[in-house]
Amino acid sequence: MALEFILAVEGSMRVRLVILAVVVVLGGALVGSPAVAAPGTAPPSFTIFAASDLAFAFREMIPRFEQAAGVKVTLVLGSTGNLAKQIEHGAPADVFFAANQTFVDDLLAKGAVIAETRALYAQGRIVLATARTAGPRLTALTQLRDPRIRRVAIANPAHAPYGRAAEEALRSAGIWDAVKPKLVYGENIRQALQFMESGAAEAGILALSIASAPAVDWVPIDPAMHGRLDQAVAVVRRSPRPELGVAFIQFVNGPEGRAIMKRYGFLLPGEF
Repeated sequence: MALEFILAVEGSMRVRLVILAVVVVLGGALVGSPAVAAPGTAPPSFTIFAASDLAFAFREMIPRFEQAAGVKVTLVLGSTGNLAKQIEHGAPADVFFAANQTFVDDLLAKGAVIAETRALYAQGRIVLATARTAGPRLTALTQLRDPRIRRVAIANPAHAPYGRAAEEALRSAGIWDAVKPKLVYGENIRQALQFMESGAAEAGILALSIASAPAVDWVPIDPAMHGRLDQAVAVVRRSPRPELGVAFIQFVNGPEGRAIMKRYGFLLPGEF
């Protein structure tokens, strides 16, 4: 039955072999292999916890996966740190897509995710964004000192990897102390964008993957100015259907998923 499900996902020998490998590695963890729902019954379902930088890419990708696989996906977006804490405390997530490796590895050390499913799936970038209604269009971080820029939105560095990267870039530019009083902190990188969209901030440091929003202009920030945003994923150990998480990871890292991720500015495994 598991093989029939994987055929419904992609119909490829490569994917069948991946799932067979997971069955061998996880042994009894794959209790109740997935199958296409019988007519009149609810499709198999699972929950993805994902960092907010994936909002645009996953909202495009998930409907394609649902249609191909005959499953129902619940997507929960948030900051990586907050999502990791919820998983540690028993939140009903099946698979966790983080905005860096650290939080996944911390959960792995605590036995909360399945080691054999851990994988890199992307590397993120940050950009300097200006609200199109703000007036000056910024092209360099040092311009954030401009008095016309009163508020600068970033994700909270305490629990959001993109916020931490923003802080590191500001420190690298030598303007952290000057800009810190202007900062407004989003709970996650998507909320930082929302601050700009609503007029609550004239500028911000955002993930490239969400900077295509029509309300902002942006320029890239040199990646040498901050730590790498190597993004990792793993299936949650307590998931009742780990094979669904494995199938979605394979979809993200497969041809269709990679094409979508590329459109949103991510570097992909093999490129970093």
